[in-house]
Amino acid sequence: MRLFLLLGCLSIVLLAGTCNPDPRKLPQMKMLERTWLHAHEDDQGDIRVYRPNTYAFPPSRGRTGFSFDHNGLFTQYDIAPTDGLEGHRGVWKAESSTVLRISLDDHREPDYRLEIVSLENDVLKVRRLP
Repeated sequence: MRLFLLLGCLSIVLLAGTCNPDPRKLPQMKMLERTWLHAHEDDQGDIRVYRPNTYAFPPSRGRTGFSFDHNGLFTQYDIAPTDGLEGHRGVWKAESSTVLRISLDDHREPDYRLEIVSLENDVLKVRRLP
């Protein structure tokens, strides 16, 4: 009986060690949980630069962006016909510690992936993947 219990406990420990943690719960993902606006002045080739919506941006005719919530909710902000921002709700899921899959509820565009090139407190650099 003791051997059976010991083997059962050992198998549980081994299984727990092989589980992959939810990438959304990784510490660096916590920094994503805010609203980011496109700082197009800082773009570098195919890398798009975003800053928190509280950043003192230079004047611009409009800025797109997005918002990540900790529970996987996502809002993409596009420039509205009236020059304001128009939000499109969806969800985000971390495929890995550096790749996010975005799915919009209204299916205005197909699902897409963002590669996090770098993430610091006040700047997010991403590359859109196919």
